[in-house]
Amino acid sequence: MDPLDDLNPQQREAATHSDARPLLVIAGAGTGKTNTLAHRVAHLVRSGADPQRMMLLTFSRRAAQEMERRVGTVLRRSLGQSGTQALPSLPWSGTFHGIGARLLREYAPRIGLEDNFTIHDRGDSEDLMGLVRHEIGLSETKNRFPLKATCLGIYSRVLNTREPLADVLQSLYPWCTQWEAELKRLFGAYVEAKQQQNVLDYDDLLAFWADMVEEPAIAQEIGARFDHLLVDEYQDTNRLQAAIILAMKPDGAGVTVVGDDAQSIYSFRGATVRNILDFPHRFTQPARIVTLERNYRSTQPVLDASNAVIAAARERHAKNLFTDKLASGRPQLVLVPDEAQQARWVADQVLRQREGGATLKSQAVLFRASHHSAALELELARRNIPFIKFGGLKFLEAAHVKDVLAVLRFAHNPRGRMAGFRTVQLVPGIGAASATRLLDAMAEAPDPALALQAFEPPAQAKQEWAAFAALYARLREPGLAWATDMELARAWYQPHLERIHDDAQVRKLDVEQLARLATGYASRERFLTELTLDPPESTSDQSGPPLRDEDYLILSTIHSAKGQEWKAVHVLNVVDGCIPSDMATGSTDEIEEERRLLYVAMTRAKEHLHLVVPQRFYVTQQAGGGDRHMYAGRTRFITEAMVPHFEAVTWPEAAEAAAASCPSEPVMQVRAKARAAWR
Repeated sequence: MDPLDDLNPQQREAATHSDARPLLVIAGAGTGKTNTLAHRVAHLVRSGADPQRMMLLTFSRRAAQEMERRVGTVLRRSLGQSGTQALPSLPWSGTFHGIGARLLREYAPRIGLEDNFTIHDRGDSEDLMGLVRHEIGLSETKNRFPLKATCLGIYSRVLNTREPLADVLQSLYPWCTQWEAELKRLFGAYVEAKQQQNVLDYDDLLAFWADMVEEPAIAQEIGARFDHLLVDEYQDTNRLQAAIILAMKPDGAGVTVVGDDAQSIYSFRGATVRNILDFPHRFTQPARIVTLERNYRSTQPVLDASNAVIAAARERHAKNLFTDKLASGRPQLVLVPDEAQQARWVADQVLRQREGGATLKSQAVLFRASHHSAALELELARRNIPFIKFGGLKFLEAAHVKDVLAVLRFAHNPRGRMAGFRTVQLVPGIGAASATRLLDAMAEAPDPALALQAFEPPAQAKQEWAAFAALYARLREPGLAWATDMELARAWYQPHLERIHDDAQVRKLDVEQLARLATGYASRERFLTELTLDPPESTSDQSGPPLRDEDYLILSTIHSAKGQEWKAVHVLNVVDGCIPSDMATGSTDEIEEERRLLYVAMTRAKEHLHLVVPQRFYVTQQAGGGDRHMYAGRTRFITEAMVPHFEAVTWPEAAEAAAASCPSEPVMQVRAKARAAWR
């Protein structure tokens, strides 16, 4: 059986591309991007390509695993194999950061790294930045110096975009421009501290990889190891990632990238839409472009409205999505008087859809910023409508999870100062001063592990310290089998968990989940690396589905909703000042990304799409005068010419009177350009 028979002509063209030119697949929303890429990989394997010589880069480990699963399914169908038979694996399938970490460990001796480096997560990186900031005297300035999170954000932006520090400060953090010299000094000290402790941060994995392949001999060597280099979600890459691909394959031979410029919405992470727009002419030979336009998700009226919105973009790869799905009416533009009425209308609509047979989980409410859902959350709680909101506390941000990981990281890398500082203070009687004394001694010792064993703790900590020192020695044993490490660390930490946290029983579930995750990795090194680079989404006690409800409504920011789909989608606050955000109208590029953000929200809907337009927002005054309201106009991204694509709904009729009482204006004034998205 030929699995390509399941593909439409454009998908088949992409899957079977065979000449030496690089391939760009422009995959519109809902056009079967993942399925097409999986078929391309399977087709290459069926045609004789060696899976060991294929690099597949995705943006999450789960996406890589799903891709491998789909490739396996296609191969089994084509080869007539049963599900129990082994198929070729894709050993170089993973995230950019994960693959980067593997290559850096392999090439460490040639680029001046120690191969047992550990990787800081964002929280550890901020803490180290804060420590260095304090040590060089920048926490004692008379004027406001940026805090550690801001400093790390600036540093990360400079690294990922390769823009000069002065340009980053001038364009996005103008209030920090006076500190340019001090920031350079801070970043130099931060880099030195990482080197001394044998740690890398998240950004280093790309920066070091990019620096490594700037050496022509290494770039040619790594590039020659792979006949095919395939990249998913290419619109979300930054300049470093594009430079890595170009250095490894300067002629583009064997390179396939898949993505959609219309869904490029992560500039605040350093991603640039220019990568996918400029891809066809980046290599020594022009790329072949295949465009996927047949949509398998939405009805044609939803697509017509979405096509109209994105067609107004200043620059794009042209496409016009179409479908064979039967229509169920046009999308709705819903006019409501204010945010309170918006919340009531959405709650009513959600229940109406539920009575019509749509589960709560098949519906989603999307918004530009997390606080936009505050009024709705109160209304849902009042009506006893269960919901889950995406964007809660991340798994690795929970204190108890960080504690256990710190123990393992400190055992793996005794020079890791941040992990050590956190770990030893878990011992009762050990405070910051004692921890600093220990870590200084370890830093100066030829063998830091021996220095820990020789450490004299305060008198009140002697008994507990002896237990920790025994644990540490055990974790450092060369022959210790994984995941015995995790079990030892968990057993030692359990009484401290109960001592530190009142809700220890709830937090214990996360530690148990961490232990279960550990069994899926071959070694402590792989576990610590992969978990840092691709962590679980949330803790069991801070977010997740309501425990007593089998059905629940989805609330999500638009950024978090990318890649998802629902039968019915309600988009809140589709007004100027919210979409586009008043914080993202300082340049044409920012406004264009906001347009793409609305497009992403609209294309999540399968059948029902509701864009809600409140006309009035209540604003609490800072001093005197009480509360007042401001009026808002429909988002600039839906022009009068586009209105016929929608059904206009006014709810209740009083909205018309509210509209006539005051001319439209943005919800808030456009603020000064102090943005969180760095260029």
